[in-house]
Amino acid sequence: MEIKVLGPVEAKVNGRSVTPTAAKPRQILALLALHAGHVVSVSTLIEELWDDRPPRSARTTLQTYILQLRKLIAGVSSGDAKEVLVTRFGGYLLDVAPESVDVHEFERLSQAGYRAAEARDFASASRLLRSALALWRGPALVDVRPGMPLGAEVVRLEENRLNAVEARIEADLRVGRHHALLGELAVLGAQFPMNENLCELHMVALFRSGRQWQALDVYKSLRDTLIRELGVDPSARLQQLQHAILNSDARLDSSRTREPETLLA
Repeated sequence: MEIKVLGPVEAKVNGRSVTPTAAKPRQILALLALHAGHVVSVSTLIEELWDDRPPRSARTTLQTYILQLRKLIAGVSSGDAKEVLVTRFGGYLLDVAPESVDVHEFERLSQAGYRAAEARDFASASRLLRSALALWRGPALVDVRPGMPLGAEVVRLEENRLNAVEARIEADLRVGRHHALLGELAVLGAQFPMNENLCELHMVALFRSGRQWQALDVYKSLRDTLIRELGVDPSARLQQLQHAILNSDARLDSSRTREPETLLA
Protein backbone atom coordinates (compact mmCIF):
# COMPACT_ATOMS: atom_id res chain seq x y z
CA MET A 1 0.00 0.00 0.00
CA GLU A 2 1.28 3.45 -0.91
CA ILE A 3 -0.16 6.59 0.68
CA LYS A 4 0.48 10.25 -0.07
CA VAL A 5 -0.53 13.09 2.22
CA LEU A 6 1.91 15.83 1.13
CA GLY A 7 -0.68 17.38 -1.13
CA PRO A 8 -4.02 15.73 -1.97
CA VAL A 9 -4.57 12.44 -0.16
CA GLU A 10 -3.86 9.42 -2.37
CA ALA A 11 -3.82 5.75 -1.48
CA LYS A 12 -3.02 2.86 -3.81
CA VAL A 13 -2.80 -0.91 -3.46
CA ASN A 14 -1.06 -2.75 -6.29
CA GLY A 15 -1.21 0.46 -8.29
CA ARG A 16 -4.99 0.79 -7.96
CA SER A 17 -6.63 3.62 -6.09
CA VAL A 18 -8.27 2.99 -2.73
CA THR A 19 -8.62 6.67 -1.90
CA PRO A 20 -11.99 7.28 -0.22
CA THR A 21 -14.11 9.98 -1.81
CA ALA A 22 -16.15 10.69 1.33
CA ALA A 23 -14.66 13.31 3.63
CA LYS A 24 -14.64 11.52 6.96
CA PRO A 25 -13.14 8.21 5.78
CA ARG A 26 -10.44 10.31 4.08
CA GLN A 27 -9.74 12.03 7.41
CA ILE A 28 -9.41 8.64 9.12
CA LEU A 29 -7.07 7.30 6.44
CA ALA A 30 -4.88 10.41 6.61
CA LEU A 31 -4.58 10.27 10.41
CA LEU A 32 -3.79 6.56 10.40
CA ALA A 33 -1.22 7.04 7.62
CA LEU A 34 0.59 9.76 9.55
CA HIS A 35 0.89 7.29 12.44
CA ALA A 36 1.55 4.21 10.30
CA GLY A 37 2.56 1.24 12.45
CA HIS A 38 1.14 2.80 15.62
CA VAL A 39 -2.27 2.54 17.22
CA VAL A 40 -4.50 5.60 16.91
CA SER A 41 -7.01 5.57 19.73
CA VAL A 42 -10.76 5.59 19.18
CA SER A 43 -11.00 8.78 21.22
CA THR A 44 -8.47 10.54 18.93
CA LEU A 45 -10.36 9.41 15.83
CA ILE A 46 -13.65 10.60 17.28
CA GLU A 47 -12.08 13.95 18.16
CA GLU A 48 -10.78 14.23 14.61
CA LEU A 49 -14.19 13.57 13.10
CA TRP A 50 -16.41 15.54 15.45
CA ASP A 51 -14.17 17.71 17.65
CA ASP A 52 -15.74 17.99 21.11
CA ARG A 53 -19.31 17.38 19.92
CA PRO A 54 -19.50 13.72 18.90
CA PRO A 55 -22.93 12.23 18.26
CA ARG A 56 -24.21 9.45 20.49
CA SER A 57 -23.58 7.04 17.64
CA ALA A 58 -19.94 8.14 17.24
CA ARG A 59 -18.36 4.74 17.94
CA THR A 60 -20.80 2.89 15.69
CA THR A 61 -20.37 5.44 12.91
CA LEU A 62 -16.58 5.23 13.25
CA GLN A 63 -16.79 1.44 12.86
CA THR A 64 -18.84 1.98 9.70
CA TYR A 65 -16.13 4.23 8.25
CA ILE A 66 -13.47 1.63 9.11
CA LEU A 67 -15.52 -1.02 7.29
CA GLN A 68 -15.78 1.27 4.26
CA LEU A 69 -12.00 1.68 4.18
CA ARG A 70 -11.49 -2.08 4.49
CA LYS A 71 -13.91 -2.70 1.61
CA LEU A 72 -11.90 -0.34 -0.58
CA ILE A 73 -8.68 -2.16 0.30
CA ALA A 74 -10.25 -5.60 -0.13
CA GLY A 75 -11.55 -4.64 -3.57
CA VAL A 76 -8.05 -4.41 -5.03
CA SER A 77 -6.05 -6.69 -2.73
CA SER A 78 -5.77 -10.46 -2.52
CA GLY A 79 -4.99 -10.28 1.20
CA ASP A 80 -7.20 -9.73 4.19
CA ALA A 81 -7.98 -6.03 4.62
CA LYS A 82 -8.21 -6.59 8.37
CA GLU A 83 -4.49 -7.31 8.33
CA VAL A 84 -3.83 -3.91 6.78
CA LEU A 85 -6.28 -1.82 8.77
CA VAL A 86 -5.99 -3.63 12.08
CA THR A 87 -8.27 -3.44 15.09
CA ARG A 88 -6.28 -3.17 18.30
CA PHE A 89 -7.34 -2.69 21.89
CA GLY A 90 -8.60 0.87 22.15
CA GLY A 91 -8.02 1.86 18.55
CA TYR A 92 -6.88 1.06 15.02
CA LEU A 93 -3.53 0.62 13.33
CA LEU A 94 -2.54 0.95 9.69
CA ASP A 95 -0.04 -1.88 9.26
CA VAL A 96 2.10 -0.60 6.40
CA ALA A 97 5.81 0.11 6.19
CA PRO A 98 6.60 3.72 7.13
CA GLU A 99 8.47 4.23 3.85
CA SER A 100 5.23 3.56 1.95
CA VAL A 101 3.86 6.87 3.30
CA ASP A 102 5.36 9.92 1.61
CA VAL A 103 5.64 11.95 4.82
CA HIS A 104 7.93 9.36 6.39
CA GLU A 105 10.12 9.33 3.28
CA PHE A 106 10.23 13.14 3.41
CA GLU A 107 11.39 12.98 7.04
CA ARG A 108 14.03 10.35 6.24
CA LEU A 109 15.50 12.32 3.34
CA SER A 110 15.39 15.67 5.14
CA GLN A 111 17.14 14.23 8.20
CA ALA A 112 19.82 12.79 5.93
CA GLY A 113 20.18 16.24 4.39
CA TYR A 114 20.60 17.88 7.79
CA ARG A 115 23.28 15.34 8.72
CA ALA A 116 25.14 16.05 5.47
CA ALA A 117 25.03 19.78 6.21
CA GLU A 118 26.40 19.19 9.70
CA ALA A 119 29.24 17.24 8.08
CA ARG A 120 29.76 20.24 5.75
CA ASP A 121 28.92 18.18 2.67
CA PHE A 122 26.69 20.91 1.30
CA ALA A 123 26.34 19.48 -2.21
CA SER A 124 24.90 16.27 -0.77
CA ALA A 125 22.76 18.25 1.66
CA SER A 126 21.25 20.22 -1.21
CA ARG A 127 20.59 17.07 -3.24
CA LEU A 128 18.95 15.20 -0.35
CA LEU A 129 16.81 18.14 0.70
CA ARG A 130 15.69 18.73 -2.89
CA SER A 131 14.65 15.08 -3.09
CA ALA A 132 12.71 15.44 0.16
CA LEU A 133 10.92 18.59 -0.99
CA ALA A 134 10.10 17.04 -4.39
CA LEU A 135 7.70 14.71 -2.57
CA TRP A 136 5.40 17.64 -1.84
CA ARG A 137 2.59 18.08 -4.39
CA GLY A 138 0.93 21.04 -2.67
CA PRO A 139 -0.04 21.97 0.90
CA ALA A 140 -0.26 18.99 3.24
CA LEU A 141 -3.69 17.28 3.20
CA VAL A 142 -4.96 19.99 0.89
CA ASP A 143 -8.22 18.15 0.12
CA VAL A 144 -9.03 17.29 3.75
CA ARG A 145 -10.97 19.46 6.16
CA PRO A 146 -9.00 18.56 9.28
CA GLY A 147 -10.18 18.28 12.84
CA MET A 148 -7.94 19.18 15.76
CA PRO A 149 -5.56 16.17 15.57
CA LEU A 150 -4.99 16.48 11.83
CA GLY A 151 -4.88 20.28 12.06
CA ALA A 152 -1.95 20.01 14.48
CA GLU A 153 -0.24 17.58 12.11
CA VAL A 154 -0.68 19.96 9.16
CA VAL A 155 0.97 22.78 11.14
CA ARG A 156 3.86 20.47 12.05
CA LEU A 157 4.31 19.26 8.47
CA GLU A 158 4.28 22.74 6.98
CA GLU A 159 6.81 23.91 9.57
CA ASN A 160 9.05 20.94 8.70
CA ARG A 161 8.68 21.78 5.02
CA LEU A 162 9.75 25.38 5.60
CA ASN A 163 12.72 24.22 7.69
CA ALA A 164 13.81 21.96 4.84
CA VAL A 165 13.45 24.79 2.33
CA GLU A 166 15.61 27.07 4.47
CA ALA A 167 18.24 24.37 4.94
CA ARG A 168 18.31 23.58 1.22
CA ILE A 169 18.70 27.27 0.32
CA GLU A 170 21.52 27.61 2.83
CA ALA A 171 23.26 24.56 1.34
CA ASP A 172 22.88 26.07 -2.14
CA LEU A 173 24.35 29.35 -0.91
CA ARG A 174 27.32 27.55 0.54
CA VAL A 175 28.12 25.99 -2.84
CA GLY A 176 27.85 29.32 -4.65
CA ARG A 177 24.36 29.22 -6.19
CA HIS A 178 23.37 32.68 -4.94
CA HIS A 179 22.33 34.04 -8.37
CA ALA A 180 19.94 31.15 -8.96
CA LEU A 181 18.25 31.67 -5.58
CA LEU A 182 17.21 35.30 -5.97
CA GLY A 183 13.82 34.72 -7.56
CA GLU A 184 12.86 31.97 -5.12
CA LEU A 185 13.92 34.04 -2.13
CA ALA A 186 11.93 37.04 -3.34
CA VAL A 187 8.79 34.88 -3.54
CA LEU A 188 9.41 33.33 -0.12
CA GLY A 189 10.02 36.77 1.38
CA ALA A 190 6.61 37.89 0.16
CA GLN A 191 4.99 34.74 1.56
CA PHE A 192 6.75 34.98 4.95
CA PRO A 193 7.43 38.70 5.47
CA MET A 194 8.49 38.30 9.12
CA ASN A 195 10.75 35.27 8.71
CA GLU A 196 14.24 36.38 9.76
CA ASN A 197 15.96 33.24 8.48
CA LEU A 198 14.68 33.78 4.95
CA CYS A 199 15.50 37.48 5.18
CA GLU A 200 19.07 36.67 6.18
CA LEU A 201 19.52 34.21 3.33
CA HIS A 202 18.04 36.70 0.86
CA MET A 203 20.32 39.48 2.07
CA VAL A 204 23.42 37.31 1.70
CA ALA A 205 22.37 36.08 -1.75
CA LEU A 206 21.79 39.65 -2.94
CA PHE A 207 25.07 40.88 -1.51
CA ARG A 208 27.00 38.09 -3.19
CA SER A 209 25.22 38.88 -6.45
CA GLY A 210 26.51 42.46 -6.33
CA ARG A 211 23.19 43.93 -5.16
CA GLN A 212 24.26 45.51 -1.88
CA TRP A 213 21.54 48.15 -1.74
CA GLN A 214 18.80 45.67 -2.58
CA ALA A 215 20.04 43.58 0.33
CA LEU A 216 19.65 46.60 2.59
CA ASP A 217 16.15 47.22 1.20
CA VAL A 218 15.19 43.66 2.15
CA TYR A 219 16.35 44.37 5.70
CA LYS A 220 14.40 47.64 5.79
CA SER A 221 11.25 45.89 4.59
CA LEU A 222 11.54 43.28 7.34
CA ARG A 223 12.22 45.94 9.97
CA ASP A 224 9.23 48.03 8.89
CA THR A 225 6.97 44.96 9.00
CA LEU A 226 8.17 43.86 12.44
CA ILE A 227 7.73 47.34 13.90
CA ARG A 228 4.29 47.74 12.35
CA GLU A 229 2.99 44.29 13.27
CA LEU A 230 4.80 43.51 16.53
CA GLY A 231 6.43 46.71 17.71
CA VAL A 232 9.91 45.13 17.73
CA ASP A 233 13.17 45.54 15.82
CA PRO A 234 14.93 42.72 13.97
CA SER A 235 17.15 40.50 16.07
CA ALA A 236 20.73 41.41 16.88
CA ARG A 237 21.77 38.74 14.37
CA LEU A 238 20.03 40.58 11.50
CA GLN A 239 21.26 43.97 12.68
CA GLN A 240 24.80 42.63 12.67
CA LEU A 241 24.35 41.36 9.13
CA GLN A 242 22.99 44.75 8.04
CA HIS A 243 26.07 46.47 9.44
CA ALA A 244 28.34 43.98 7.67
CA ILE A 245 26.63 44.68 4.35
CA LEU A 246 26.82 48.45 4.92
CA ASN A 247 30.57 48.04 5.46
CA SER A 248 30.97 45.60 2.53
CA ASP A 249 32.56 43.16 4.95
CA ALA A 250 34.69 40.80 2.87
CA ARG A 251 33.83 37.91 5.16
CA LEU A 252 30.31 37.91 3.69
CA ASP A 253 31.79 36.56 0.48
CA SER A 254 32.88 33.39 2.26
CA SER A 255 30.88 30.16 2.37
CA ARG A 256 29.51 31.05 5.79
CA THR A 257 25.91 32.26 5.65
CA ARG A 258 24.28 31.55 8.97
CA GLU A 259 25.78 31.84 12.47
CA PRO A 260 26.78 35.47 11.95
CA GLU A 261 28.66 35.52 15.23
CA THR A 262 31.06 33.11 13.49
CA LEU A 263 30.77 34.91 10.17
CA LEU A 264 31.87 38.22 11.63
CA ALA A 265 34.30 36.95 14.25
